[in-house]
Amino acid sequence: MSTPDGGGTHPGVLLYMDAIGLRPRLHEMADRIASWGYVVLVPNVFYRVGTAAETSPAGELDSDEARAAFFEKAMPRVHELTPEQSRPDTQAWLDALTSRDDVSTPVGVLGYCMGARLAVRAAGDHPDLVAACAGFHGGGLVADDPQSPHMSISTARAEFVFGHADNDRSMTPDNVQSLGSALDGAGLTAKNEVYSGAPHGYSMSDTAAYDHEATERSFRELRALLDRTLN
Repeated sequence: MSTPDGGGTHPGVLLYMDAIGLRPRLHEMADRIASWGYVVLVPNVFYRVGTAAETSPAGELDSDEARAAFFEKAMPRVHELTPEQSRPDTQAWLDALTSRDDVSTPVGVLGYCMGARLAVRAAGDHPDLVAACAGFHGGGLVADDPQSPHMSISTARAEFVFGHADNDRSMTPDNVQSLGSALDGAGLTAKNEVYSGAPHGYSMSDTAAYDHEATERSFRELRALLDRTLN
């Protein structure tokens, strides 16, 4: 849990990690968001298969080869995290966040990579609580499946911000267009943008995919979203 300095009551933010796991980079990001005046909860969504340390890289992912080797092990647990598992988890995490004396409502939800899928579902499942939803370099947000994350948008009332990676096989131009159509169809205020030249995983400074310019753009968009909707 990351909290602002100085005490008091602040809006809550639930931050869903990427597939690489709950590691120092995620804590850095949560601390940065907390410094803006938010209480940020970052759960280990892989708790069923191991601790944060056990499901995070043992070394640096500073090359494409190292990333590929890690993801070969990581992707099975990503696929095993079904909506049937993640939805009760989200309820528990939102309950834990909003039960704190220093947290006010409504709240924001935020996800990176696979975490963007969890954030979108959270917004759709909890429309009376979630007023802001953001996803950065999300993958698999649109699928030919009744449980596709983008289907949850129809029941959401949050404002959305998406910052997609460029040339992302897990979020193609057609997928981005379909996501935009779902947002428009729900009548929601949203930004649904592709960050030109930014690779998938661009916000993760502990990997070879890091792109500073895209990362700073995503933080600017996120802060503006949270400030508009939660304060």
